[in-house]
Amino acid sequence: MTHANQSTMHTVRRLVVPLGQPYGDAVRRFEQLVPNVDTARFSELDNWDAVVELADKEAPFGFMRYGTLHVRELMTGSQAGWDCVQYLMGNHVIAERMFRHDPAVMLHAPLRVLIQADQSGQAVFVIDQPSTLFSSYGNADIAAVGRDLDDKVAGVLVALGAEAPRVLTEHAPASG
Repeated sequence: MTHANQSTMHTVRRLVVPLGQPYGDAVRRFEQLVPNVDTARFSELDNWDAVVELADKEAPFGFMRYGTLHVRELMTGSQAGWDCVQYLMGNHVIAERMFRHDPAVMLHAPLRVLIQADQSGQAVFVIDQPSTLFSSYGNADIAAVGRDLDDKVAGVLVALGAEAPRVLTEHAPASG
């Protein structure tokens, strides 16, 4: 199968959610709620059903961490002194529901999440709304997974003690 050059313009909604707690506390809590993925355990499994079962067990809020980047450490010596950590948060079982339709979705899966400290040291959670990312693929099945991810992000925010933005849980009816 050959592909022609393509270009897609799409709008993404960035959500900036104050967590109402000190930065360090929020980071610790997030890392408890969204555990590191154990890729070795997953790679030892014999079939997809076992993968699904383990993912359900390992990701109590639907997400695992695939990467952590301590941004401030990289900025050592610069004048930028923000406390900030970036995560790759996702679930490969959920991603498979999109990947089967278009492998390009992996550009946005796992999701990028940022927890940063504001000027007073309070934590702020920043994410691009999943449904706005995945609706850009022009596939109703992929868009539906994006809306499911919105709901899961809302669950993580509530578990962190924050109020989830309404746009995460109030979806417009699917067109079609």
